[in-house]
Amino acid sequence: MGVIMNATEYETIQVKFEEDICFIKIDRPEANNAINQDMIREFTAVLDQCKDKVKIVVIEGSKEVFCFGADFKGIQQSLDDGKLHEEQNPEPMYDLWNKLTSGPYITIAHVRGKANAGGIGFVAACDIVLCNDTAVFSLSELLFGLMPACVLPFLIRRVGFSKAHYLTLMTQPITAKQAQDWGLVDVYAENSENLLRKHLLRLRLLSKKGVTRYKNYITQLSDFTEVAKPNALAANLEVFSDQENLDKIARFVKTGQFPWES
Repeated sequence: MGVIMNATEYETIQVKFEEDICFIKIDRPEANNAINQDMIREFTAVLDQCKDKVKIVVIEGSKEVFCFGADFKGIQQSLDDGKLHEEQNPEPMYDLWNKLTSGPYITIAHVRGKANAGGIGFVAACDIVLCNDTAVFSLSELLFGLMPACVLPFLIRRVGFSKAHYLTLMTQPITAKQAQDWGLVDVYAENSENLLRKHLLRLRLLSKKGVTRYKNYITQLSDFTEVAKPNALAANLEVFSDQENLDKIARFVKTGQFPWES
């Protein structure tokens, strides 16, 4: 299969096609691989191109940071410019995660380093999650008066209500082992690149038609993320429209101080 689109055409991700596999690497090192609207648009465009021929989609970040969630610096800059920050429309991000969950391909999150907040959304939305033994997973939103509103439907779908609830309330990172024990991670190893290679060798034995039919069926068994969508979007808009929360974000970006620090 030829390259569908040259990776140099993207600003926030790196894309590589190898036959029936698409590798998407989140590539915003200057922003800790944080999520912005450009990344969501580019990511969505690639997934749309994967529908017909791609069998497996692999999502990666850097070795240090998989994805760190909302782009606080972008939010702070919009506030300084007197503009309405783009994160006030969470639907494209939610729809992107739904594509990972229900699309006609097997989605794999290969996590190394930190996965936080919205980064957990990418992880929980994928069919298979692999990581190395130093990966950590966290939901830090409540520290800033926010909540992982859009993440939670996907996380609950994967690990259940009680574990998602605990992770949200505690805001502390959990290890790769704990994430596997909870069901957030399927397999972890010291050498996750080798782990990924072994999974790809096996998964490539499946047919595209078989994968598509199975994903259609398994999605129909649980429509939880679709049912939860209106409430998730409304809750996200509520917390990101709260000026007190936005002030906490701006202060943190400018000074590095958390909300409870004087």
